[in-house]
Amino acid sequence: MFSLLPRRIEVLTATLLTVIFLAPGPLLAQSHVVSSAEVQEQVLAASQERLRNEETVRQFVSSAQAEKAIKSAGIDPAQVTAAIPTLNDQELAEIASRAEKAQADFAAGRMSDRDLLIILVAVAVVILVVVAVR
Repeated sequence: MFSLLPRRIEVLTATLLTVIFLAPGPLLAQSHVVSSAEVQEQVLAASQERLRNEETVRQFVSSAQAEKAIKSAGIDPAQVTAAIPTLNDQELAEIASRAEKAQADFAAGRMSDRDLLIILVAVAVVILVVVAVR
């Protein structure tokens, strides 16, 4: 009776190891495969979002009023505009979001011209500081 126990344990262990190593392989491989079309879609979406954010920030800091405010703070508007593309995606998205909010608040009358100009100068400074830190 005791001589059959080690043999059964060996067979059970071999069977268990076979199931563990062979069965999940194809299942795991299938669940992690991403088609090239999906990757291209994601890359295209990220690229379009970045371009939209760059344009939002560029428009925010390049109006005549904005350039005048930025110059009055002793900052070169061309330097600010040139620094926009060097921001990473996260920084660019954050600044674009704040620019959109400031424009919406100004359009809704919740902000004065002076407040908007202060925000413009602050955005310009943030852009230059982020680029300078790198």
